[in-house]
Amino acid sequence: MKNERQVRLTHYHPKYLIRLMNFQLPREQAVFTSFPKDMIQVEKEQHRIVIVSDDEPAGFFLLHKSERVKAYTENPEAMLLTGFSIDYKYQGKGIAKSGLLQLKAFMHEAFPDCSEIVLSVNVKNIPAQRLYMKTGFSDTGRKITGPVGEQYVLRLPLG
Repeated sequence: MKNERQVRLTHYHPKYLIRLMNFQLPREQAVFTSFPKDMIQVEKEQHRIVIVSDDEPAGFFLLHKSERVKAYTENPEAMLLTGFSIDYKYQGKGIAKSGLLQLKAFMHEAFPDCSEIVLSVNVKNIPAQRLYMKTGFSDTGRKITGPVGEQYVLRLPLG
């Protein structure tokens, strides 16, 4: 029988800091995202979310409810997801998929006024595109220019 990991989404807590500061990503992935250590200090209307696997921080992302969201959608009830990453030692275990599949339920509880998640993914980052599509995101048909080139804008309706 397969050993199932307990994966959950939670708000950042300082007990996760040391592990998050030591996140490892291969160079080919690091070009498309940010390391958690670069996103620990947040601004107003930014929320740090940790993907926990068996009580260890395995993934991280930010949710934004700031003016920045307007570049991705006209929906005033949307939030922007950025910096999604899974520590290299936890990759290939289904943790990213499991975490994203829990996103709707997490959002309903943590951010009940949010009706949509938007994000951008680099056109060259095929593995991330596949992951987002498998977990309910869809292409909006919009493209934006990001720090490393053209990006698709994806959305996940929460209704």
